[in-house]
Amino acid sequence: MSVDARLHVNPTGALLDAARDCELQVFSEWYGNTAAEFADEYGPYDDASVFLALEDAAGDVVAVMRLIAPVGTAGLKALNDIGHEPWGVDGPRAARAAGLDLASTWEIATLGSRRQQGSARIRNSLALYHGFGVLARVNAMSAFVAILDERVRRLLDMTGLRTHPLPGTRTAPYLGSDASTPVYGVNARLADQQRREHPDAFALVAMGSGLDGIDVPPDDAFRLFGRDRVAATSWITPDVVGRAASSPLVRVGQESRR
Repeated sequence: MSVDARLHVNPTGALLDAARDCELQVFSEWYGNTAAEFADEYGPYDDASVFLALEDAAGDVVAVMRLIAPVGTAGLKALNDIGHEPWGVDGPRAARAAGLDLASTWEIATLGSRRQQGSARIRNSLALYHGFGVLARVNAMSAFVAILDERVRRLLDMTGLRTHPLPGTRTAPYLGSDASTPVYGVNARLADQQRREHPDAFALVAMGSGLDGIDVPPDDAFRLFGRDRVAATSWITPDVVGRAASSPLVRVGQESRR
C-alpha cells in the first residue's frame, strides 16, 4: 500500500516548528488568533505539550493536535482557564466532581487541519484521533479535558466521541470562538460507547483499521513516560478489545497502519 502521509509523535526540531506553524495557521484562519496571542496563551504549557503532526508526501504538516500532559508546573490550561471569565469555576474541583483522576488526565489543547486539504481533512482528523487513542492507551491516560469549539465538538460527536460539559460550566465565547464548551471524556467509557454505537468509527479511530495511505508508527513511539505507568484502564481495556475482535468490522492485530 502506498503511503502519502505520516503521523509523527512528539516531533522535535524543524518538524516541531512546522507543526506549530500549522497550528497557528489553522487557528488564525478560524478564530483570528495571532502568534503573540498563542505565545501568551500556550507558552506557559510548552514544557508539558505533546504534538501529533500529520506530514504529507510533500513534507508539509497538514494536521496537528497539541496535548498537555499532567507533568508541567503550570497544570492543565483548560482547568486554569475556566477559573476566569466567562466561567469562574474552580477547575480542579470541577474535574474531581466529574470523577477524573488529575494525575492521569491530559488536555486536548488544540486540534486542526489545513483547509486546503479538502476531502482529505476528514481522514486527517481521523488519523489524529487514532494517534490520540494510541497515546492515551500506552501512557495510562484515564481521561481528558478540553475547551472545544461547538463545531469541533459536533464533529467528535459524529464519530461517537461524545464529551460532557465540566460541572459548573456552559457554552461561551473563548479565544476567538463564539461558542466553546469546557468538556471532559473518560477514555475507557468513551471507547466502549463508541464501539457499541459507532462501530465503523471505532474501527478507524480506536483500532486504526482503514487509515489507508497513512503511516502510523509502532506503539513504542507513543510511549512517553515509561512502561511502569501503563494501565489497563487507560483507553481500550482488554474487555473492549475482546468484544471488538468479534465484530466483523474490526480485525484486532491486522490494522491498516502502514
